[in-house]
Amino acid sequence: MAISEYIRKKIRERDFYCYHCGATEALEVHHRKGRKMGSSKLLDRLDNLILVCSKYNFEMEADANVAAEAREFGHKLASWEDFSSPVFDAPHLTWYKLSEDGSKVETQPPSYLI
Repeated sequence: MAISEYIRKKIRERDFYCYHCGATEALEVHHRKGRKMGSSKLLDRLDNLILVCSKYNFEMEADANVAAEAREFGHKLASWEDFSSPVFDAPHLTWYKLSEDGSKVETQPPSYLI
């Protein structure tokens, strides 16, 4: 199931570059908490989606070390993690809390990193 055009538009308005490297080309909508194959569209939430470049999106799935780093930065979430976990905007060295309404607010890094 594809992400709706409405959701894609909202994500692109909020995030116009890759959260990992800052690229503005070849961007993909990435689920922080994965939907898995055939899973519910309930995870197509604005606080669960970020834009990343296709290279990073592939590496998060193919390389365990990249995936571990992505979890530290909130780019990937474990199934038990809450959507309120902040996400790191590496190009701007800023942590954000993403909201279900599609907004983002600057916040502090997670306590395990302080």
